[in-house]
Amino acid sequence: MIDATSANRALWDEWADLHIASAFYDLESFKRGGIRLRAFEVHEVGPVSGRSLLHLQCHFGIDTLSWARLGARVTGVDFSPRAVALAQSLAAELRLPARFICADVLELPAILDERFAIVYTSRGILSWLPDLSRWAQVVARSLQPGGVFYITEAHPIIQVWDDDEGIAGLRFRYPYFASSNPVVVPTHGSYADRDAHVVQPVSYQWAHDLGEIVTALTSSGLRIEFLHEFPFIFYQALPFLEQHEDRTWWLPSGWRGELPLSFSLRATKPGEAGN
Repeated sequence: MIDATSANRALWDEWADLHIASAFYDLESFKRGGIRLRAFEVHEVGPVSGRSLLHLQCHFGIDTLSWARLGARVTGVDFSPRAVALAQSLAAELRLPARFICADVLELPAILDERFAIVYTSRGILSWLPDLSRWAQVVARSLQPGGVFYITEAHPIIQVWDDDEGIAGLRFRYPYFASSNPVVVPTHGSYADRDAHVVQPVSYQWAHDLGEIVTALTSSGLRIEFLHEFPFIFYQALPFLEQHEDRTWWLPSGWRGELPLSFSLRATKPGEAGN
C-alpha cells in the first residue's frame, strides 16, 4: 500500500504541473473570472454563499476556488504537495480566500478536526482510494449535523472498458466489482493530455462498484437524497468518445442504447443544518 500510494503521489505531482498549463483546465479563462463547475452540480449542491465547504482531493484548486467565487468559505485537501503548492499560489495570485491542506484524505481526521456545512468531491477521485468505508467515515465525520455531501464522478461502469489508443468499441478489460487489490494501470500522458510525457510509468487504482459507494455512505450514517446517472462524462475516458459543444464526452452518435458514463449523488447528515 505504501508503494502504491507513493507511486500515485509521484504521478499526481507530475500531473499538477502538466494540468495547470493545459488547455483542458484553461487556467487563463478562470483567471479572468470564470467558474470551472458544471451548471448541474452548482444547482444540485445548492446555495453556498457564506457556508463552509470542504473539497476533498482538490488537485491544484481550480474547482475549490470556483466555489470561493460563489461565496463559500473553502478548504481544499489533496495528497500531492505540488498540487497544494500550486493551489496556494493560485489563491494568492487571484486574492481569493481559501485554505489548502496537504494530506491523504483517509488520514484527514488526524490533521483537521473541523466540521463543515458542505463536503464536496468530484471527477476521477474514487479509483485512487483503497478503502471506501474509511473514506465515507471521513466524509461523515467532516460534516456538521444537517450538512450536505455531494459527489459527481465517473460511473463505475466506464472503468471496465479497454482505454488503449486504437480501441474502436467497448471491450472488457478491468474489473467492475470492488476489490482490495489495486489494478496496475500503465501511464499514457494524462486525461488532460494523452500525449504528454510523464515519468511515473504506472498508477495503482481500485475498482469500486456503485453498490459499494452507496453502501459505504449509508453505513457511515448519511442519508442519500438522490443518485443521478448521466450518459456523458467530463473528459475523454475512452478514445472513441465524441465531444459535444458543452465539453462533455458521449458514446458515438448512432450507437444503439446508452450506458451511464457519470453520476451525481447528494446525501445529508442527520441533524439541524448550520453554516
